[in-house]
Amino acid sequence: MADLLPVLTALAAGDDAGEHATFVAPAYGATGLDAVLPGVLGALGAPGGDASATARLGLPAATRACVVLVDGLGWENLRERAGHASFLRPRLSDPAAARPLTTTYPSTTAAAIGTFGTGAAPGRTAMLGYTVRDPASQRLVGLVSWDGAPDPRTWQRETPRLEVAASGGLPVTSVGPARFAGSGMTVAALRGGAYVPAERLGDRVSVAARALRSPGLVYLYWGDVDKVGHHEGWRSAAWGHAVEELDAELSLLARSLPAGTLLVVTADHGMVDVDPTRRWDVATDPVLRADVALVGGEPRASHLYLEPGADPRAVAARWSEHLGDAALVGVREDVVAAGLFGDVAPHALPVIGDVVVAATGRASVVDSRTQTAASLTLVGMHGSLTPAEMRIPLVVEHT
Repeated sequence: MADLLPVLTALAAGDDAGEHATFVAPAYGATGLDAVLPGVLGALGAPGGDASATARLGLPAATRACVVLVDGLGWENLRERAGHASFLRPRLSDPAAARPLTTTYPSTTAAAIGTFGTGAAPGRTAMLGYTVRDPASQRLVGLVSWDGAPDPRTWQRETPRLEVAASGGLPVTSVGPARFAGSGMTVAALRGGAYVPAERLGDRVSVAARALRSPGLVYLYWGDVDKVGHHEGWRSAAWGHAVEELDAELSLLARSLPAGTLLVVTADHGMVDVDPTRRWDVATDPVLRADVALVGGEPRASHLYLEPGADPRAVAARWSEHLGDAALVGVREDVVAAGLFGDVAPHALPVIGDVVVAATGRASVVDSRTQTAASLTLVGMHGSLTPAEMRIPLVVEHT
């Protein structure tokens, strides 16, 4: 199966049998990452909340809440390595305490954080990959570093839910590394309330516990699980140690919060360990390079921006044949119509590649013309539609 459209059509129709069982579609407007902040704010009775999202996620009413987003902690990854998570492990087998949600497509931080922060799909936020082409400059820009990207309030036009809540009178505190304070991605998707910098996870837990002595909302971000997964792989001993550290601090956080606090733990995406023998480099592959001006996105979820006059369907067919079962390939108009990116705003449409490529199995597609040497050799990657990448945890604790 190399054509992306039939897979999306089958998944939309609820056909999860056979070969389609190896893929997961985003559940925008249902049980996806876009429901988490609206659902939590609804549980608080706060501005920016959505009572239907609260009900879908089964969240109880509360006067204060802490939402912890763990970068790279996929549901499938966590369940397989649950021996490293004594606090989370018993909750994973209790449907009342934990369940899988789906993240965005692409299943990557920029897209997921945009959706998490706004409650809107990537097609609305235009946060559609690690790198994308800016329609104005025609250059690749980074949406994590915000390197070369336009003003974040211009690029991402949906109002962040934290801003809505804070403007409506709810005390909101975000806790994360100092470098994220005022960063492009923070301004684009997570602005609102106070930002308190803290580097160590234990310090972030302490900040959260202090802030929630009074009613309000705390958002806490932790990125080391993802970082270790990228460099060592999620099956590595180092990844297990990173989960152990996280789990211990989550246990401490749950014990430190006042009675009646809603603690929600989720993630932005999961991860697969790629096979270096299943990697294609556009820069050195003449079949893949033909008619392709720029490759955006990431190795597991590519946006192909074509040379003027190139035929997207012809390029898609050529990539499909060349990559075989290593990727699903579709043209922009088809995958947009199929809902892969959710509702797509006019300004976001040209950000999507003329051709969209989703890697399967443990394959990856890189472009050494624009990617750093270090990024080409990462062990753990994400972005595509496999369960390991798409399913994320929702763990709910009402202290």
